[in-house]
Amino acid sequence: MAMKVKELADLVGISVRTLHYYDEIGLLSPEETTDSGYRLYSDENLEMLQQILFFRELDMPLKEIKQMISSASFNKQEALRQHQKMLIEKRSQLDKLIHTVDKTIKHMKGEIQMTDKEKFEGFDFSHNPYEQEARKQWGDEAVDESNARVAGLSKDAQKAVSDIYTKLASIRAASPQSEEAQAAIKEWYDCLNHNFGKYSLDAFKGLGQMYVDDQRFTKNIDQYGDGLAQFMCEAMAHFADVNQK
Repeated sequence: MAMKVKELADLVGISVRTLHYYDEIGLLSPEETTDSGYRLYSDENLEMLQQILFFRELDMPLKEIKQMISSASFNKQEALRQHQKMLIEKRSQLDKLIHTVDKTIKHMKGEIQMTDKEKFEGFDFSHNPYEQEARKQWGDEAVDESNARVAGLSKDAQKAVSDIYTKLASIRAASPQSEEAQAAIKEWYDCLNHNFGKYSLDAFKGLGQMYVDDQRFTKNIDQYGDGLAQFMCEAMAHFADVNQK
């Protein structure tokens, strides 16, 4: 039976805005949109959303997920087997970290002695451990194309991104709707469209919501200043709303 977007969001435990954003970027589009504008999701949509969320649990970026699930060689059952394998490995690593925390507490209490090596057991700083499995399963092209977008960014473009974040962080105590904030957020909108492809105002607003819905976004952005992700989310939403009028 078809589900409305709110029903699906409540079932899964994600926000309606996240589902809207997935639709906006072509990652997960509803089976049908009624004349009155209701998004209706089919059982097949639910299966694909499950796949997407499994990929997200393994820290795969949305652009790479889209490339993979759109590949002609993508196999849902094989993907599930790979998800299972990688989640088991992830659980094993977390068990090691929990054990290290437990030992560290005992060490601090003087109950045991830890070697320096033991203090760091369970940490894994390997870059994107799922990537190699993705290459094996769906080929190099999808992964390489996604990585190239990031790696191909010029130093000037990287500096421009950093400069805008720094500017926004410096004014985050102001109202997101203020003239100063809106001028700075327009710079961000222009930067995205210049360096990362065409962003509609709706997509821009959705991206801002992802900054607070996804803790990985929040953590990275808030490195420039606590609360910056929330500030940008509100500023981007106001910018989109005002400029659509």
